[in-house]
Amino acid sequence: AITAITGIADSMVRGQRIDDARVNELVQAADLVLAHNAGFDRPFVEARLPVFATRAWNCSFAGIDWKSEGRGSAKLEFLAHERGWFYDAHRALVDCHALLQVLAEPLKNGESGLYQLMQGARQTRYKVRAIGAPFEAKESLKQRGYRWDNHQRVWWTSLAGDDVLQAEVEWLRVAVYGCRKASLQIEAQTAHEQFSMRAGDVREVPL
Repeated sequence: AITAITGIADSMVRGQRIDDARVNELVQAADLVLAHNAGFDRPFVEARLPVFATRAWNCSFAGIDWKSEGRGSAKLEFLAHERGWFYDAHRALVDCHALLQVLAEPLKNGESGLYQLMQGARQTRYKVRAIGAPFEAKESLKQRGYRWDNHQRVWWTSLAGDDVLQAEVEWLRVAVYGCRKASLQIEAQTAHEQFSMRAGDVREVPL
């Protein structure tokens, strides 16, 4: 299946090794690690090379509201093709250059995507879990961007910044819980925890 997606066959990687010492050197010199869908990439690379757990991270997929920017998709290939840039996807270095090209473009506020991600890494990110959300609120939560955690049996979303968090808490109180007595679980994550498998500071907030 991977060969069908990427065109990379076992014969192309047989006998090849990653230079761990060089990777460690590069990561230690970095102020920020970026990935397009960091929630997928970060756990893998931290398990393989623990140095990645020591750096701040941000995600170019989740860290920019591409929908509000008028983009039809947040996928990297789409973002590049929309601007008329075509490249050989699923090759590590080429993908990195394509992402940097996309992030160099100005957003609606005039700032580059890269600048916004650097600023965003300084903010606390919050994972909000809507504990005991009523079943009839399912569609509203989905439309709002919430995901279902089948293990914990709860709807959750990820938000950046205190102002966004407060607005979301108020929306949940009125639109989801109907001003009934309820509580939320809020997990605060800095750029050193976000998108990893490691938990941040968790607290329960009554509504």
